[in-house]
Order: sequence, then C-alpha cells, then structure tokens
Amino acid sequence: MSVVPVVSSSAVASAESAEVPEPAESGRPARPTVAVVGAGAAGALVAVQLCEAAARRRAALDLVLVDPAPEAGRGVAYATAVPEHRLNVPVGGMSCYPDDPGHFRRWLCRHGESTVTAADFASRYRYGSYLADTLGRAVIAAHGTVSVRRLRTRATGCADAAGGRLELRLADGGTVTADSVVLATGPAAGRAAWAPAELVASERFVSRPWAPGALDAVGDTDDVLLVGTGLTAVDLALVLDRPGRTVHAVSRSGLLPQPHAVAPLPAVPPPPGLAGLPFHRLRRELTRHFAATRRVHGDWRPALDGLRPEIVRLWQGLTDDERAEFLGRDATPWNVHRHRMAPSTAETVARARASRRLRVHAGRVAAAAPGQDGGLVVSLADGRELRVGWVVDCTGPGLRADAGGDPLWSGLLADGLAVPGPLGIGVSTDQGRLLDADGHPGRPLFTLGAPRRGELWETTAIPEIRAQAKEVAEAVLAPLTGAPRPVRRRPTDQFGLPLSTHAAAAASFRSGLGRVITVRAKAAEAFARATELDPGFALGHAALALLGHECGADVDVARELADAQRSVRERGDERERSFVDVVTRRITEHEAPGGGAGRGARAGDGDTALFDHLARYPGDAFALGIAVPTIAFSGVADLDGSRALGLVERTAPAYEGHWFHTSLLSFVRQEQGRIEEAGELARAALAEEPASGHAVHALAHVHYESGEHGAGRDWLDGWIGNQGRGAVHRAHFSWHVALHELALDDSAAVRRRWFAQLAPGQVNGVRALVDSGSLLWRARMSRNWTGRVPVDGVLDAVARELVERPSTAFTALHSAVALTAAGDLPALRRLSTHAAGADPVQREVIVPLCGALEAVLEEEWATAVRELRGLLPSLRRVGGSAAQREVIEETLLYALVEAGHSDTARDLLEQRLDRRASPLDRRRLAGLSA
Repeated sequence: MSVVPVVSSSAVASAESAEVPEPAESGRPARPTVAVVGAGAAGALVAVQLCEAAARRRAALDLVLVDPAPEAGRGVAYATAVPEHRLNVPVGGMSCYPDDPGHFRRWLCRHGESTVTAADFASRYRYGSYLADTLGRAVIAAHGTVSVRRLRTRATGCADAAGGRLELRLADGGTVTADSVVLATGPAAGRAAWAPAELVASERFVSRPWAPGALDAVGDTDDVLLVGTGLTAVDLALVLDRPGRTVHAVSRSGLLPQPHAVAPLPAVPPPPGLAGLPFHRLRRELTRHFAATRRVHGDWRPALDGLRPEIVRLWQGLTDDERAEFLGRDATPWNVHRHRMAPSTAETVARARASRRLRVHAGRVAAAAPGQDGGLVVSLADGRELRVGWVVDCTGPGLRADAGGDPLWSGLLADGLAVPGPLGIGVSTDQGRLLDADGHPGRPLFTLGAPRRGELWETTAIPEIRAQAKEVAEAVLAPLTGAPRPVRRRPTDQFGLPLSTHAAAAASFRSGLGRVITVRAKAAEAFARATELDPGFALGHAALALLGHECGADVDVARELADAQRSVRERGDERERSFVDVVTRRITEHEAPGGGAGRGARAGDGDTALFDHLARYPGDAFALGIAVPTIAFSGVADLDGSRALGLVERTAPAYEGHWFHTSLLSFVRQEQGRIEEAGELARAALAEEPASGHAVHALAHVHYESGEHGAGRDWLDGWIGNQGRGAVHRAHFSWHVALHELALDDSAAVRRRWFAQLAPGQVNGVRALVDSGSLLWRARMSRNWTGRVPVDGVLDAVARELVERPSTAFTALHSAVALTAAGDLPALRRLSTHAAGADPVQREVIVPLCGALEAVLEEEWATAVRELRGLLPSLRRVGGSAAQREVIEETLLYALVEAGHSDTARDLLEQRLDRRASPLDRRRLAGLSA
C-alpha cells in the first residue's frame, strides 16, 4: 500500500503522520476514522469540509483519502493540461464553498490573474490546482486536530466490520477500517453499449479517451470519429484539431452544446407554483417562461439559470413514468442547453466547423469494418459511411452506479448495502446516506455527486457537489464528535457581506441584488423567492419594502417592512439591523400625516441613517445604490456633486475597482462636468459588465453633455434593443434617446419615439410622469410638438395621489411640469399647497416653482421669467440629473422669448452652445437673430 501526502506542496510537512492510531482498550480507536473513496473534485470538497468542521469543533479525527491519482483534487476532469480546456461554469460559480461564491475568483487574483472576473472561464487545470491548494490549506489549518493520509490505490469492496464500522478492501491487498465511509467516486464509466461488437474488438477503438496515453497512437493525419457530441466530444475535438485531419462527431441528435453568453445576463426566477404540476403542464409552463424571457431579455439563458435552484425539487415531484418520459424526449435538448461551452471554446469549435476540420453528423453507428488503409469504415444507420483512422467513445458516463464494472459499486449492490436509484440511475440515499436493500440508512456509508443523479438529476456540477459535501461532512461528524459548535460560515452576498439565512435563500437574494445593481427587471421576484425560502430573512423583506416604496414594485410595503423589523430582531447582525433601520426611516419619513405606524419620523432622518450606515459598512452595495441618485433609487436629498463624489470616493476601497462602483463614479463625474473622465469610467465598467444600467445611464449623459447626439442616439438605441431589453426604467433610456432626437431638432423622430416607447400603456406610474410628461413639455417649449400635447393620458396613467401629493421634491418637480403641460391650474395650486407642508426642499423649491408655472399658464411672462431665473441655482436640491432639471431652463427660455427678452434668451442659448453642440439651439438662436 502506497501512503502519500495529501498534496504535493509545503502543506505536506504539516500533515499528521501516516501511522494508524493505536486501538483504545475498548477495542475502538482513540480517534474516529473517516475514509473518503475518491480524491477528485467531490472527494477534495468533502475532505475540505471535514477538516474545517472537525477543526472548528476541536474534534480529533483521522481522515483517509483512497485514490490512485498522483494528485488530490484533479480527478479526470481537472487533470487535463490542455490550456484550451476551459471550465463550462464561470469563475463565480466554482467556489469550493457554497456560502462564499467569490472564493475561487480571489484565489485566481492571488495567483497571477488579477483581472479575472466572476464571468470569466478559467482553465480546468487551474481549477484542479485551486482544489489541491484549498485542500492543502484546510489540512494545515486542521493540523493537530485532523490527521490526513492518502492511500494511492483503489477501493475494491466494502463490508461490515465489528462495532458498526466498515471495512474497505483495497486493490493492493490492504484494508482500511473506518467509522464512516464517503464514496466520492464521480461518474461511472460507460460500457459503450452502442458500439457494434466488431468495433469494440478493434485496436482502433478508444473506449476511455481520458485514460493516460489513450490517444498517443493517433497519427497526426489520421481522421477520427467521435461518437457523442457533448462536452467530452468538444474537449477532444480541441485536442485533435489540426490541419490535415478531419474530426467527425456523430450523435443521434447531431447537436453540440450551446455556448455561454459572452456577456451573461442575471438569472430570471421561474414562475411560482411549478412544483407538483403534472409533467405535461410543467413542460408547457416552462416553455412559456423561456419564450417570455427571450422576448424580454433577448436570450433564453437567464430563464434556464434561474430555474437551476428549482431543478431538484421539480425532478423529485415527477413520477417514474414522467421521469422516463423526460429522459426519452427532453434529456438531449436539456443537456445541450444546460451544459454549455465557454465562449472561447465555442468560438474555436465554430472556426473548426467553418474550415470543415470538424464535421458534425446526426445519426447512429450501425457497423464498423477494417478499411484498406488500416483504418475503419464506420457505417451509420442511414447508410452513410465514414472512413476514419480511429473511433473514440465520447458518449459519457453510464447512468447505473456499476455501469463501468466498478467492483466497489457492484459489490455494494450485490450485497444489498446499496440499491439502485429511480429508474435504476445511481443509488438511493437518505440525504446522501446510502439506503440498504431494506430501504434503511443502516450504515455510516455516504455518497455525493453523480451517484445521486437518479434522485436529484442536477448533481454533477460543482455548485451542487460543494453543497452536498458540506451536508455530508456535517452528517458524518455529528455521531462521531457530538453536537457542532455554533460558529459556522454564513453565506454572503456577492460583495462578501454575511447574510443571516441559509444558502438557498442567499442565492436568491444575490440574484435580486445583482438585478438591482445592474438595473434589471425581476429583482422583486428574486427577493420574494428568498423570503419564500426563508420567511425569517430580514434583508429579503427590507429589499422588497424598499422596491415597493421607491420603485413601484407590486409589494405590500407595510407588511414587508413589518416582517423585516420583526425578523431582524429575531435573527440579524448589526449591519442587517442598521440596513433595516435605514429602510424604515426612508419609508416612514415620507408618509403623509395620519399615514400609519411610522408617522412622526423627521425629514432627513433616512438620509442621515443612510450616511451613518455607509460610514460603517461601505461595502454594502445595496445601500450605496440607494444613496447615489443615478436611476434605480431617488438617492439622498440635496446630495450635490461634491457630496456625492465624497460618498463614492470614501467607499471605493471596499470595492477594489468593481464595475458597480465604477459605474456610480462615472455618473458622479459627469454630474461634476468631468465629461471625458466620466466616459472613460463608464466604458471601463461596461467592458466588464455590459448590462450595467448605471454605466449605460452615465454614458448616455456623457453623449448628451458632449453634444454627440447622433452617436449617442445610435449607440443607446442599439443597447435598448439588445442588452437593455431586460432593463427596468427602460423608458428612461428611451427618454435619453428622445432627448438626443430633440437636440437634433428631429420633430418626426421625437413623435415616433414617444408613441412607440413613452406613451401611456408603454410607460405607467412615476416613470410616465418623470419621462413621458417632461418630454412632451420640452417638445412643446422647443416647437417640436405642434398642437395640444397628449399629456392628459400621462396623468391618467399616474395615481392622483402621486401627482398632487408626491413624497419627494424630484417627483414634485415633474408633477408641476406635467400639470402645466395639461393646463391644470387648480391641480397645480393643490400641489403647491401640499409642498408648503412637506419637507424643506419642497417648501423652498417646489412652492416657488409652482408659482412660476402658474405665471406661465396665466401668460404673465415677466413674473414667470423673474421667478424661474431665481429658482435655477437651487434646482440641484431636488435631485435627479442636470439633464432632467434642464426642463426648467427650457421653460425659462420659452418665457424669455414670450416676454420679448430676446437679448437674454440669446445669451442663454449661446452659453448652452458653448457647452455642447445642438442643432435645436442653433435653430432657435438663428430665429432670435432674424
């Protein structure tokens, strides 16, 4: 028996001795022993969790890893040194820890890949190094508590031993007696049942392509047939591709895996109520969901990614007949779309196909015979013949646990220590503990990963295996070491902040937060899913309350806020309590008198609490997004450019150049007038995350303030039709395009844009008031809309309470503009009365604005000019962007012309043209000169 270190690194020196501990007087060893069979990815992940959990509990443990591979952590998948072999899951999904999704990315950054992002695809060899290093570090950290041995041999059998223990038989003749055994054997080898007997007998048939030296005999110009068109075939096609050789690939479907998106969109949660549906209805609902996602987002992938957390629950809700129907009808298209290629891999494959070096066929191998040149003539069922030098089995692993003739699994099944899983796929378990022939989890015998495929279906990828590894480690240690210590790793958000919930709810929360920071739709659905999975998750409730209050999400704000307050008292850390307090104050300070539980909060309390929160927790991206008034939230009142910059700069160290923070900084820079710098920052953020709505918004302002109206219109219009299809506030981006068209003095384009993208029905609620209403007024002021503007429809699309009793000065400004466009003087006066009793900004800015606009409606132009000019310096206090507040300057310009103050109007237009080009302003200036 060969005893070797767990990793070939300096960690070896710190590993415990390989000596087997002496038995205690009771006949049991002084330290419990756990044997893990298999030291590939699954075995390494279990070993990491066992080392860390045992060390936390101060529980002495002997851990034995049984695997003939030269290095732990690689297995078959991650042993390949071919640089083109990439992971088919992005870096952000490959952490060893289910509650720390950024762990692998940070490891890559520390090991020479400082620019890697969560969306990149690392090489498989690098991932094997990461697994080995993480295991080595876990061994070092557990030194003195956990003894680790590697036995470089195979386990060939498992039987009961005295005292309820288990005995592993090894291929070298040795044995290991253990208190618990974890079978981390990975997928079973296939049996090539598809292959004709004459092909199986041929020396030109490669049945196990990943075996060492399996392809060494293939000549440089030998054509090769790959049977199977999945990821294994793709990997081998990359290895075999070269000039002078044709690689054929054949499968029944002839379908290659789909590629990952170059710029992936956030996952879209599935519709509720899928679990328990009959299979025909489940298929129909999912088909509709995928179609709807493609219509909205331009891509089906977000729907599939959002479905992933639900797959196990849906699979377990099917009958065996329904599962069999899925396998016969849907498994192939599922695998093609679910198990995707990295974008760089897809590009290489596409080049090989375009040059005809890779040819993909739909068909079935029917026969094979020796060829005249020493190769093979392979006949397909439809009569086609392929003349090749070699045939390689790429059909993947078998579904049965003993499909490859593994004596360990064959013996367990024959002895009744294991039983097949549903439809004979894998084995049956109770949460990973093997069921015996009587249906009982009677022995401390566990498994994870591929052997559980029959009962879970989705179980062969790292995100599932790492979660199972943690569960198995806890189950293994519980009877051996007593109750676990209360200290445990909590799940985190994507910025590393802990979340007081479990991993599944945390994943949904991260999805929602990802949608918030990219300004994309379905954030509320993701947060609702998090609270459905964990009703006591305070941050999920707080996020929903905030989205309902500030973004118009269909949420019972009062109930969600109450649930957040209750939950955070019962289970929440200091940061979470602080965040819930911020949300509470922001909601209650805007309630009208008599408005309920939060009545009495002082104006500005929410802003103060938010600043205090960010001073203590600068890495809270949700809070930072609330504070900086870009597009998603209203921001902090009276947050001028210098204060906004100070806030963004103070939080910069917590983000280390993350695209989200760069997007916010870009927006602040353009507000400061540092247009060129803002453009550079926005483009840098978009290069890393093309869906970043904040960066897109900043760049839209850059184009406008730079006078690049044609380029800005075309770029933003293209983004709206592609990446922007899933954006929230999409109407605001359309408003920006219309603003360019207005500056270009293109009346027809403005009208088309308004009716196609900004008219009521397309836009409702506060967005209609802010974007649609203001655009109509600007078009009228600039003579780009003749006749009565259709603003009445805009006001009908907005709740009257919002129009006449707005909670923020920013909304109040746009209400005043819309009411002026509608000529509704009584409503404008009611708005003024409300503003007089509201917060200081409304009292000091909105009240005089209403008075100025009354003068406009009554055509008292001298009064209107005087009051509007006096207001301009204080407009920044209402929030929003300079481009939005410019509607008041447009009104002043109109009033100046109507009042006959041509010289002053000319001066104002010349100042604007000095700042940026505008065909509209040039036309107006020419009209004044005439």
